[in-house]
This record gives sequence, structure tokens and C-alpha cells, in this order.
Amino acid sequence: MGLRAFADSVRREWPRPRKLQDGLAILLITAVAAGGLTAEWWLGRHYVSIWRLTRGVGDTMFYGGDGRPWFPLDEARRDVSLDQVSPFVVKAVIAVEDHRFYHHPGIDPVGLARASVRNLRRGGVVQGGSTLTQQLARTLFLSNERTWARKGKEAVLALMLEQVLTKDQILELYLNRIYLSGGVYGVEAMSKKLFVKRARDLTLPEAALVAGLIRAPSALSPWSNLDGALQRSRTVLERMREQGFISAEDERTALGAHVRITSSPGLADTRSGYVKEYLRQLFRDQMGGDHPPDWQVRTTFLPEVQAAAEQAVAGGLRRLGIPDLQAALVAIDPATGDTLALVGGRDFNTAPFNRAVRSRRQPGSAFKPFVYAAALERGLSPVTVLSDLSSISAGAYQEWAPRNAEGDAPDSQTLREALLESNNQAAVALQQRIGSGSVLKVAEGAGLHDLPNVPSLALGTGLVTPLELTAAYAIFPNGGYAVKPRAIVRILDDGGATAYENPLELRRVLSEPAAFQALTMLRDVVDMGTAASARSMGLRMPAGGKTGTTDEFKDAWFVGFSTSVVAGVWVGFDQPAPIGREAYGARIALPIWTEFMRRTARALPASEFQVPAGLREVELCRVSYLRPVESCPTYVEYFKEGDDVPSRLCPIHRGSFKQEARRAVNDLLSSLGRKLRGIFKW
Repeated sequence: MGLRAFADSVRREWPRPRKLQDGLAILLITAVAAGGLTAEWWLGRHYVSIWRLTRGVGDTMFYGGDGRPWFPLDEARRDVSLDQVSPFVVKAVIAVEDHRFYHHPGIDPVGLARASVRNLRRGGVVQGGSTLTQQLARTLFLSNERTWARKGKEAVLALMLEQVLTKDQILELYLNRIYLSGGVYGVEAMSKKLFVKRARDLTLPEAALVAGLIRAPSALSPWSNLDGALQRSRTVLERMREQGFISAEDERTALGAHVRITSSPGLADTRSGYVKEYLRQLFRDQMGGDHPPDWQVRTTFLPEVQAAAEQAVAGGLRRLGIPDLQAALVAIDPATGDTLALVGGRDFNTAPFNRAVRSRRQPGSAFKPFVYAAALERGLSPVTVLSDLSSISAGAYQEWAPRNAEGDAPDSQTLREALLESNNQAAVALQQRIGSGSVLKVAEGAGLHDLPNVPSLALGTGLVTPLELTAAYAIFPNGGYAVKPRAIVRILDDGGATAYENPLELRRVLSEPAAFQALTMLRDVVDMGTAASARSMGLRMPAGGKTGTTDEFKDAWFVGFSTSVVAGVWVGFDQPAPIGREAYGARIALPIWTEFMRRTARALPASEFQVPAGLREVELCRVSYLRPVESCPTYVEYFKEGDDVPSRLCPIHRGSFKQEARRAVNDLLSSLGRKLRGIFKW
């Protein structure tokens, strides 16, 4: 029999597969096998992690943008053995959280059933069914997401913990790792923060207060809600009496005792306190209040740049010498939105409120670049002329000195000239010309939300945080893209798997030509405008930016950039009040910004800004912004497609004989044209 005949015979005798049923069976077998392998891998990995707990628990570590370990999640952590914890604490925690702790294998069917019945009767979740072991499993290995999958993993891990560790080992780990509010983990650290004593020395009412925080540490923080914490402690004492841990007399005595606590959490981060607490809070917001060991939080911050920011703020405030004056500084990579440094105030220990991310203040003239950017996007050019400025009412506080002894403001200016001098009338006139909607569209796109649609919008009467305003400025050096500020890139669990990923978010707001035109105008602000003093203070790199000052000198700003960083500085009082006489942004905030840029010149090297395609380069007179004649100081202006390019010669400077003749002819023709228009109009 030939080979082909043999194959045909086999096909005839072999039963034909039922395609659908057999396909499903194969998929099911494959899925079961894959699931089994995955489960075996997951169980094996966590068994090793649990075994390691017998040698002690690690800590979640935050890494800088340079890839090096930076600081742990809990710098105040103080692990102690179980015999170094007051028996009152042990009994209080067991009574209120898991009174059958010593009688179940990790999960408590009785407690779970009782909690389910009570929740059904109350019509909501009023009691949880998790044991101490389950809580420890979640704290050490899982996120705080509320899903059935997580609850299942939690139960399996609890059973594994009970197999590997003794009950006392589990309880010891629990008491050392549980989050108790105020950024404090563990009963030893909380005892020192709250009562300035060791955990072994806590009294019954103090122990009840600490144990009561476990259920809702943020809501019941004694430093912000002492009444709520004390009310919860009464429940703890009641449970302790019901479980036979204390007598009724003990309960009455504890209820009558006066519990004395410290006035604040006693924050200890004297260095980089604002940024560390900011990152810790971001971590808690994403992963919950639990405290997993050996996780890695990959951040965007560069410790070297962060140190420079703190030094610049401290030095600037010291030079100003004004008591209680605060400052904030934010530095961002304009290409990615990665936050490189953040300072939230003068002193984290005395004033932990983070002004960089939470203080909403008026930006003043630091908002003007978005008005000009909107105009450029609408087809205007940097040398478009704004006229009749003297008829515009725009407030009393201007950021430039009048041109002549009489103090008369110019009646017309180009956009470029008006921005470098921070002319309020010009900004308001420009907003009126293009419409508030155009300005709000650009500002909103750049990340400045909920701004008021009012005539004074151009003068920065909305409210922004330093972080928001600094990130919004990234549209100028990065070619017109809005960036979302990013502080954490990813979070890795103890096995190296990604538990959280934070991808880049870029969105085009301005065309590249319009963004570059705005950039060149902001460079003029630094080179010859309201921020020109930065050059005399030692700034050498190519840079642009804008000063800002609010009414009565209550807020001083400077936001500026190079090719590698955009940095914003705000200075003011927490309760808005005048900083001082003539406390302009150029005098108050700019020196801090300049010092920061100088300190980070090596870590964040700046290069020359690259001219994008689609722009036409034209040489103009620096004074008149018209075509130059022989003696004009000149510069290169950039025009995008559709822009009006000046054709008139400069009337201010002396030109060659040919240029003077051409100018005379042009002036004569212009005069005749005006007369003819008047005649025909008549």
C-alpha cells in the first residue's frame, strides 16, 4: 500500500471530530492547564514571600528618577516584638477586630456569617468579616481594591500565613505594620507620635484609642477628629468588656480618664518633607492605606534637582527676610510632564500644607502668555499691532516703567513689545480682539481649568496652583503639547510585577509654529523685558518665561523654561496680604527661579531652541518692528503661513540714500492713499 493510500485509509477509519464540541473541549483543557500553572506559580511565589517574613519584613521603597533608592514609605517605622507591646493594646485589637483570632485557621466562617447577617439587617456594610490574618495578608501583599478576586486571594494568603507562621508571629507583624493615620504605621510609632511613650507603656484608655483607629485611620485621625476617635475608643472598651478582657469597673475607669495627646503628628521630615509626603499620599490614593513590604515605587523626581529646589527656596526667603512669607517651586520636564522637583513651603515641620499642589492663587501677568498664544493660533503674528491702548482700562498695577517722564503709556504696540513689557492694556485689548472663548480654550487645553469668563481674564484673575501653572507652560518649549504632571511612573509588587502603571499623556493644544512664536516672545521677556534682571543674576542658558504680580502685591510669580525644564515659583502669604512695597514678581520670585536654574544647569543641561518647519525668517528692526534700514538694530522674526509680514521701512533710524528715497516715496503714497480714501468716503 502506498503512502497516500495508507493516509486515506487512516482518515476513513479515524472518527471525524465534532468541530465545535471538540474545539471547546480543547479550549477548556488548555484554560484549565494554564490556570493551574498560573495558580501554582502564584502560590509558590507567595509561599516564598511568607517564609521570608520569619526573618522580618522589608519596606516599600520610593526610587528617584535616577533609578536609585530614595526613601522608604515609613521613615518613622519602629518594629518591636510582641512582648514590647502593652497587653491592653493586644487585647483591644483582638476584641474589636477579631475576637476569635486564636481559634480560626486564618478565615473565620462564624464571623463571616455573623457579619453578613448583620449587614443584611442594616441594609448596608456595617461590619466586615476579615480576620486579623486576612487584614495582614492584604496589608503585605495586595492592593486595597474592592473585588471578589482580591477577597479570594486574601483568603488563600491568610490560610498560607497560618500554615507558615505562629499566631503570635502573625499578631506581631500585624501590630507593626497596620496603618493608624497621620502617615504612621505600627503601634510603636503611633504611641510615640500620639502619646510620646513606648507601646509597652500605654494605659487601657490609650490602648483603646489606638485600636479604634484601625477601622478608619483617615476619618478618625486624633489630630483632626479627636471626638470621633474617642467615640470609637468607647466601642473598643465595650467590646473588651463583652469578651471578658476587662471588667465593668475597668471600663468605667477608662471612660472617665482624660486622654492627653500631642497637638500634631510631629512630622520628622526636615529634608524634602513636602515631596515625600506628596508621593506617599499619591501612593496611598492609588493603592490604599495598606503597607506592603518590599514594593517599589518608581518616581520621576531627581533627588539632586530636588535638593537644588529646596536650597533655592530657602535662600530666596532668607534674603527677603519677611517673617511668615511662604514660597513654592515646581520643576517639570516639558517633554513628558515628569515632575522633577517640588517644594511646598518654607518649613514642612511647622507648616506641612503643600502650597505647590493645594494653594490656588491668582497668577496675575503670568497668565498673559496664554492670551498671546491664543492670538497667535488665531492668525496674528508677534508684530501684529494693537492700537488705541490708552482707551483700555486695565487696573493700576503695571509691571513695567513708563517710557517717558510724563508716565504716558504707549497708545499702540506690537504683541511682542507688549508682552515683554507686560502691558496690561494690551493684554485686555488682545482678549477683546480674539474673544474670551479663544483664550479659555487654550488655557483649558493646557491644564488650567475652571477659569472665569470675565474681561479681566487676561490679567490672571482666575485661580491656579503652582503645579498647574508650571505644567501649562510646557506647551511653549515642547512645541504645543499639553502634558499631565506625573510623579509616579509605576509601582512594582514584591515579585517585580507591575501593580500600577502611569503612562505619559500628551495632547496638542497649539500648532508648532504658533508655540514657537510664543516661545520667542517669552525669550524676549528674559533677555530684555520684565525678567531681564535674571541675566545680571548669572543666568546664561537660552530661556524664556513670564513674571506675574497680583493686585496690592499679594502674589509674586515667575514661570520660565529652558529646553530641559520648566519651573514655576510662587511667593506670598497663606492668608493673602501685601508682600511689601513694589513686590513685583521680578523682584520677589525671579531670583529664586534664577538660583534654581543656575544650580541645575549641569543636571538639566539646556540647548538652543530648534526652529520648527513651516516658519519664515524675516529680519526686522528691533525698535520699530518694521523692515530695517542701514542703522537699525535688527533681530530675526518668525512668521507662519498666513501671517502679515511688514513691508514698510523703519521710520525711526537713518538709512542709506536709497532707503531714505524709498521711504519718502512710500510715505507720499501712503499720504495720498489716506486722502483719497477720505474723499471717496465723503
